[in-house]
Amino acid sequence: MKIRVHIASAILLLAPSALAKGKANQGPSPQRVPVSDSSSDLSRQLTIDPAKEADIHRLLELSETRAAMTQVMDTMEKNMGPWVTGSLPAGDYRDKLVDLFLEKYHDHVKAEIQLLVDAAVPLYDKYFSHEDIKGLIQFYKTPVGQKAVSVLPILWMEIQAQGMRMGGKLADQCIAEVLAEHPDLQKALAEAQKADSSK
Repeated sequence: MKIRVHIASAILLLAPSALAKGKANQGPSPQRVPVSDSSSDLSRQLTIDPAKEADIHRLLELSETRAAMTQVMDTMEKNMGPWVTGSLPAGDYRDKLVDLFLEKYHDHVKAEIQLLVDAAVPLYDKYFSHEDIKGLIQFYKTPVGQKAVSVLPILWMEIQAQGMRMGGKLADQCIAEVLAEHPDLQKALAEAQKADSSK
């Protein structure tokens, strides 16, 4: 479940970069001084030039990053109920457990959204120069920039949904091919399914 959250968040954090012109600043910026040895970019504490940091916050505001992240999390939460239900053994306890889980998950997500937005700041500092950030701010002030703000979260969710459907079909096709090529495995699977259904 955590993996799905990180993937969705990463998509939203990186989506504005797809609209930027020119190369992202891949090398270390001279104004950044790491003060932690943590290998995680999200947990690494960085010293950022105050003017650049203010512009990054302005960019995140203009690109409505918080709202986009909230929208993705809300959609994931709606889809998570059936996924969690399917991953638990059947029983009278299950519906109550899933409802309580979703309630707890919702509370935690609400509390974490701002932390996730804040975690985007050092990432933008890492990959974009101050001039890049200023260029993105100008872009998001244009009509097409504002359209991107409203359309990109929906577009990425639709791409993700299509990817999941394609992945499911591909998985079905691959397992069918493997079983056709290995009758011994097909027989073993059938026996395991029969034993499981008789429990």
